Amino acid sequence: FSVMEIQSVREGHQSEVMRKHGRGFSEQQCFTIVFQGNRTNLDLVAGTLEERRRWVRGLHKLMARAAGMSQREKLHHWIHEYLRRADANKDKKMSLEEIKDLLKLINIEVYEEYTLLLFKQCDRSKSSKLEEHEIEEFCQLLMQRPELEEIFNYYSGEDQILAVREISNFLKEQKEVPSEENAVELIERFELNEKAKQNQLLTQDGFVMYMLSPDGNIFNHSHDLIYQDMGQPLSHYFISSSHNTYLMEDQLGGPSSTEAYIRALLRGCRCVELDCWDGANGEPVVYHGHTLTSKILFKDVVTAIRDYAFKMSPFPLILSLENHCGVEQQTVMARHFTNILGKLLVTGPVDDKEPEELPSPEELKGKIVIKGKKLTASGDVDEETAEEDNEKKKEAKLSQELSDLVVYCQ
Repeated sequence: FSVMEIQSVREGHQSEVMRKHGRGFSEQQCFTIVFQGNRTNLDLVAGTLEERRRWVRGLHKLMARAAGMSQREKLHHWIHEYLRRADANKDKKMSLEEIKDLLKLINIEVYEEYTLLLFKQCDRSKSSKLEEHEIEEFCQLLMQRPELEEIFNYYSGEDQILAVREISNFLKEQKEVPSEENAVELIERFELNEKAKQNQLLTQDGFVMYMLSPDGNIFNHSHDLIYQDMGQPLSHYFISSSHNTYLMEDQLGGPSSTEAYIRALLRGCRCVELDCWDGANGEPVVYHGHTLTSKILFKDVVTAIRDYAFKMSPFPLILSLENHCGVEQQTVMARHFTNILGKLLVTGPVDDKEPEELPSPEELKGKIVIKGKKLTASGDVDEETAEEDNEKKKEAKLSQELSDLVVYCQ
């Protein structure tokens, strides 16, 4: 695998595999490499604590090095990584068929006629195989963006190059800060041609790299941080939510995993779903009922949620319960919530006052809120939340202990 594919490195028993099968190893020797996308984690056990420290420290240094690469280095690495994967006979050259495999690897759909046209254009040696520099040329031709070239031509004029002053004019018209310092910084970061960079010039390739980078995104990155008023009632906000959070794949026969919760939380999700069913040995489980999806222990899910609830956001996390358990295991659920989440769990109104409206995200910072059914004062399930059968409304049974944990969200 490539270091560029690593999302994070976790120390200890911080994956489902480690929690299930790693108990025979000291937590101080274990670590997990988490990859981007849907690739399976790599769980490892070092010989000693010091060995694990060296591995983790080394991986973090490599990840930092990869994150700090220049645009030219990133492009070079990207090309060579996918060249390595697509080069079937490992001769460091690529035939037309290998080029087609490369395009599939990077999810680019191109007409075969266009692929052949670019291939012939780059095959300077007429050997029916592209060598390293020819592969780079092929990739650059493939990445051409006519609409960006049109913008570049408008600002660069006949000389087909952007000087510092012209970059400043472009920034001014785009409502950015039009200073020479900013223009020079853009050249330093995005220009691929070293000679142009030394002369403080931006070529078309450098301009395209800039426009395709996060700096060229229409999204205002000052808004990456919360800047809105978070003091309004909870119901005034859209909430980033996840459905069937526990599923790693399809909802009929795919695996359920605590890892799915971890990944959702690390993406900033603030409402996750738990489909709870009676399990063996008195322990409730989470899975997609009446299907072939695998089951995971409810208490393992709650533990993973506790560990990752506030890694990406300090604002409240809502646990949405789809409760299919009997009263006995509902009481077990309530006990696990209380024992595992501790002070993180909302168990009563903020400031011990019955609210006239929902509390704000600001007031609930660092707190976990249970969303589910609640008993009325008479001991019945609230009619508004009771499930309705196709024929008649059935009497629903609910544990008092679990009901007491439902404070705000029903």
